[in-house]
Amino acid sequence: MNITMIIGWVVSIGLILYGILSGGQIAWFIDIPSLMITVGGTFGVLIAISPMSLLKSVPALFKYALFPPKYNAQSYIEQIVEFANTARSKGLLALEDSANKCEDPFMKQSLMLIVDANDSAKVREMLEGSLSFMEERHEAGQNFFGKGASLAPAFGMLGTLVGLVIMLQNLDGGDLGPAMAVALITTFYGSFFANVVFTPLETALKNAHASEMLCKQIVIEGVMAIAEGSNPRMIKEKLEFMLPKSAKPAEEKK
Repeated sequence: MNITMIIGWVVSIGLILYGILSGGQIAWFIDIPSLMITVGGTFGVLIAISPMSLLKSVPALFKYALFPPKYNAQSYIEQIVEFANTARSKGLLALEDSANKCEDPFMKQSLMLIVDANDSAKVREMLEGSLSFMEERHEAGQNFFGKGASLAPAFGMLGTLVGLVIMLQNLDGGDLGPAMAVALITTFYGSFFANVVFTPLETALKNAHASEMLCKQIVIEGVMAIAEGSNPRMIKEKLEFMLPKSAKPAEEKK
């Protein structure tokens, strides 16, 4: 589970509620017409500008943001070094059994490509092409929530204009309360959904993507080094240079 996002939501929503209750009532901030304009309008446009394939994947994107897969870059390096030792002592063909035991499909595919004695340049091209397609798919999901973050305030402002028009039409002595509620609360809803809902979801997907990309790039560089017959120690050092300082072994941080 994405603990930091859950904690952030609890803190932000809790402080917003504290601010509301300090001088007002929750009921004052519940207005169905305002909610329909802001949320309905935002999701309506998102549906209009998104392909059906992306819309079908939205529940999976929510799940991916809340429960991102765990990618341990150091663990990938250790596996690559083991494969390098096997290849150095027994030859590339001996990696077939190890590849079949891999839990990561991308690593398995990468190892099988070099086991089959494919041209190294073509193998790299295929693997990097696979990463490019993955990046495009992930960006589509990130952009869905990014567009939501930009649309929600716009519909909040649209709701404000609607409320102001209604209010002006009732200046002759009608009830101005509901009109003012629509005028002001839609802006609140727009800001809330943009900053508390859509932006954290977009950022969570970007963080998960960055973690996955790093591990897959480690796999590519490691597998290509194995194919070239590089020394396992050199492979390990090369791959650890790709890690951020926070992810490096304790002795290397000093």
